[in-house]
Amino acid sequence: MDRREFLRLSGIGMGTLVIPVLGPARGARGAVTPVPAADKKTLADVALNAARAKGANYADVRIGRYLNQFVVTREDKVQNLVDTESYGAGVRVLADGTWGFAATATVTKDAIARAAAEAVAIAKANARLQKEPVRLAPVAGVGEVSWRTPIQKSAFEVPISEKVELLMAVNGAAMKAGASFVNSMLFLVNEQKYFASTDGSYIDQDVHRLWPTFTVTRVDPKSGKFKSRQALSAPMGLGWEYMAGRKEDKVAGPTTLYKNSYDMVEDATLAAGQAKEMLSAKSVEPGKYDLVLEPNHLGLTIHESVGHPLELDRVLGYEANYAGTSFATLDKWRSKSFNYGSKLVNFFADKTQPGSLGAVGYDDEGVKCRRWDLVKDGILVGYQAIRDQVHILGEKESHGCCYADSWSSVQFQRMPNVSLQPGAEKLSVEQMIKDVEKGIYIAGRGSYSIDQQRYNFQFGGTLFYEIKNGAIAGPLRDVAYQSNTQEFWNSCVAICDAGDYRFFGSFFDGKGQPSQASAVSHGSSTARFNGVNVINTGRKLG
Repeated sequence: MDRREFLRLSGIGMGTLVIPVLGPARGARGAVTPVPAADKKTLADVALNAARAKGANYADVRIGRYLNQFVVTREDKVQNLVDTESYGAGVRVLADGTWGFAATATVTKDAIARAAAEAVAIAKANARLQKEPVRLAPVAGVGEVSWRTPIQKSAFEVPISEKVELLMAVNGAAMKAGASFVNSMLFLVNEQKYFASTDGSYIDQDVHRLWPTFTVTRVDPKSGKFKSRQALSAPMGLGWEYMAGRKEDKVAGPTTLYKNSYDMVEDATLAAGQAKEMLSAKSVEPGKYDLVLEPNHLGLTIHESVGHPLELDRVLGYEANYAGTSFATLDKWRSKSFNYGSKLVNFFADKTQPGSLGAVGYDDEGVKCRRWDLVKDGILVGYQAIRDQVHILGEKESHGCCYADSWSSVQFQRMPNVSLQPGAEKLSVEQMIKDVEKGIYIAGRGSYSIDQQRYNFQFGGTLFYEIKNGAIAGPLRDVAYQSNTQEFWNSCVAICDAGDYRFFGSFFDGKGQPSQASAVSHGSSTARFNGVNVINTGRKLG
């Protein structure tokens, strides 16, 4: 399955999201038993010893086995069953103050030793052009440790027949509820990652992720017009238990959503009815509105206007691929007074959040993952930085947000889970809406546009509901809001409490050249923003 086919089947259309290279196809069920850690340690020691023998001052090796599974259906047919496996090793070294990297798909002692020697040769060649040697923050070795996504049941162990049965039920429910077309998909990821370094770490990690999604389309036979509604699911770092649709996970509001589980059949049934509503929905009148934004929608706004601009390499201008640089320059951070948002706004980075896509025990430099602040009480206080960057901030420890999407890719700074802290006071979605006289409730992801400094932007959504005098008045269409990052987050006047906290996520956050994709979640509770400019996307200009 290539990127174009994946986009067509899944309905993804986000410009800064990329589809990773999935590797060659494997057997229909695939082998999911990890390679023994002792075997990987033996291979890792070969790489580290070979690198040191060639003159490396530091070396690390990542032995990775990456499994993916797609189950794709449309109406009453299975369109595709795809399993992929990619297995190999990448060696990164520091020699003569410069990085070098090489990889091999042949996972033997001789091949890994050759890759280590090649990485050192590359580093020494690069050193001739290096103006300033790499300054690597120290990391204490942790010895032999392991970490696994805390799942109840691996989705890879669920029979294909059971997955197909679920998707057929999803499609059937949507068609019974009036859908004209429906496609649905399950996407599973298992990263079996082994990291070792000359610092004395041997870290074995088993990472699981799951994404159920669909697109329901309703056609008006009289006018020929159609509307589509995508799933309101979030990809999660969970196992098959995510598909349980537990009643206690339901979150109140104008749409039916879940926190840590998902009822795909129920969502598809609702989608068919909501697609019909969208066909006859009132077109929005442009103007200023108070916006009530639920987490599945707000997560994308966080991703683009907070996550990307606070990547340190973008701030410094070292990186501009896929998302540009950043307006949040070091002088703003050094001032200790830059108002990124209102006093209610607190953003934190955390690669340890259970259920999140970015959750791991250690990053791809062997740094133990943790939580740290980015925006505190509205003030910019931090960035995202790794071992060779933190000295620029005057810090001595990496933040633990280094990642590579494959054994064949060199690791570099990637966005951790960046989340909005819930409100401290008890506040439900219904209570928030009761205080809105003229507003719009927005759920789900939609089209968006943001400039190369991550400052001026426009966001759409999936579902829109008019709020009049504290109550939902009916569906709207053609809605998008425009603002800039600082103005928008300073217009935040209320955030629901932790009871409403949920994740938005993406498997395909793109960065770098050659491009790499990483998985990241953004948590938040429903939040309110006053006086935001709303435009009508359906009206012609001029």
